Formats: sequence, C-alpha cells, structure tokens
Amino acid sequence: MKTNLITRAGYQKLQQELTTLWRVDRRETVEKVSWAASLGDRSENADYKYNKQKLRKIDGRIRYLSKRLDQLKVVDYASQQDGKVFFGAFVEVEQEQGTIRRFQIVGPDEIYQQDGVISIDSPMARALLKKQVDDEVQVETPGGQQLWFINKIQYQPFTNGG
Repeated sequence: MKTNLITRAGYQKLQQELTTLWRVDRRETVEKVSWAASLGDRSENADYKYNKQKLRKIDGRIRYLSKRLDQLKVVDYASQQDGKVFFGAFVEVEQEQGTIRRFQIVGPDEIYQQDGVISIDSPMARALLKKQVDDEVQVETPGGQQLWFINKIQYQPFTNGG
C-alpha cells in the first residue's frame, strides 16, 4: 500500500501536471480528434484512432491525479526534525566498501522520472527513519542484509561540494 505523504514540491509538480493535461494537452487532442473525425471514414483514419487513444490516456491520468491529489498529505519541514532522518530528509549513506549514496526520502508519487530520491516505503528509507548521523543501519534487500552508515542528514538539497 502506498503512503499518502508528499513533499510540497512534489505536490506542486503533480498539480502542474494536472493543470497542463487539462488546459493544454486535452484541449489540443480534442481538437485533433474533431479534425480527424471531420475527414469522414473513421475506421481507416490513423489520426483519429491515434488521437482518440491519446485522449483516453490523458483522461485516465486526469482522473487518477484528481483523486490522488485529494488523498495526499503535504509534509513540510519542521525544525524538530533536525539531526534525525524523517520524511523529506536529504541523506548521505556509506557502505564499508566506500560506496556512497545520496538521496531525498519522498512519497511514492514523487519517485518517477527523478534521480536522487527514494520512496518512504522502500526498505532503505524505513530503516533510516529516526536515525542520526554516525548510526549504523541494517537494510534488508533482495540480495541479503546490507550495512550502511549515515554520514549526513539535512533538509535542503546537497550542494556539489557536499
């Protein structure tokens, strides 16, 4: 089951996607469908078929986003979070072998088409919650247990230098 948490930036991104789909993409596609339909025989009209299918996908995404945005709870940063890993944290972890990973813990709706994020529902995020810098974290993965050390926790994106 998906967690219904989302960062403010993630929520705004989904709202913008919904607005663009409704006001731009859907309107353009409806015009194309109408134009293609006016050409006559729809059974062999590739423009009509393609744009009708595209319109169904757009409508499906609009329905999904409309419902999902109502279910989501925006979580903003609070100063009480400092020093510990909570939702929205930017975390740097390291394995004994020296492998370093940096990511932000976000809601499941924010992980697609985005690098440097992991879902709050992932095993890594669940293991990190409420931990502090220098804590060791055992993470259960399909390949077995992995040990990670927390190097950094912050609530703003990492800069290039760290």
